[in-house]
Amino acid sequence: MATLTKKQPASKVLRYTVIYTLLILFAILMMGPFLWMLSVSLMPGKNVFTSPPAILPTFIKFSNYAQVWNFMNFPKYIGNTLMITLLGVVSNIALSCLMAYPLAVLNFKGKQLVFTLLIATMIVPAAAGMVVHYLTIKWLGLLGTYIGVVLPSAVTVFNVFLMRQAFQGVPAELRDSGKIDGAGELRIWLQLFLPLVKPAIAVIGLLEFMAMWNNFLWPLIVLKSPDMYPLATALTFLNGQFSYNFGWIAAGTIISVVPIIIVFLFTQRYYMEGAAGAVKG
Repeated sequence: MATLTKKQPASKVLRYTVIYTLLILFAILMMGPFLWMLSVSLMPGKNVFTSPPAILPTFIKFSNYAQVWNFMNFPKYIGNTLMITLLGVVSNIALSCLMAYPLAVLNFKGKQLVFTLLIATMIVPAAAGMVVHYLTIKWLGLLGTYIGVVLPSAVTVFNVFLMRQAFQGVPAELRDSGKIDGAGELRIWLQLFLPLVKPAIAVIGLLEFMAMWNNFLWPLIVLKSPDMYPLATALTFLNGQFSYNFGWIAAGTIISVVPIIIVFLFTQRYYMEGAAGAVKG
């Protein structure tokens, strides 16, 4: 018995050592491109293509950040990006919550058919609808506006599905109690259900923040004036005019990534809770 009790802790330590070693190696592998880009942003361009590639900078130099900040009007492009991102996040949260509530709680004829058709559209690639989206935006007279950038992705089927799963996790008795107190469906949805699905709302907010912040191609198609470009699209100026100044390109990319990292750090707990709740549902 004494031998067994001694072997068990040893095997447990060995198992955890192997698991954490694999996790660390996987994390380093996933972070490799980001670390290389960060290293490039802190070094002169001539040191970019060293062999082997330098994951850590040979010496730290912040001149790339200062130069690219002076070359590009970052405050203006960040403001444009914040406008597009705010519109996209608010519209997705509001519309997905409104659409998911009846699909999860109410009983009406054709409910399962509507949900099935919504899920079926997820197999259609986003690029396949780009021409239709452009023609629609043009017909509405929204070319060159931020509404035209946000409207095609104002709500996504994935967000509706996520909120439906979250609403289904709310006890049905809660809605019954609201009905007994004389509350209507809108008040029940707003005051009783929404406070209980905050983690799922945080997941949508984070995913849409990243998607809208990194949106590159669609704003380039819709917006006519380069002064209205978001940050991801405006960074193409560095690729075009400074195609060999990789230090500037890396520095600009790092600046554009920092807000996403900050938002994720503040919403990480809600993201994990919302994702776990969606899978459980």
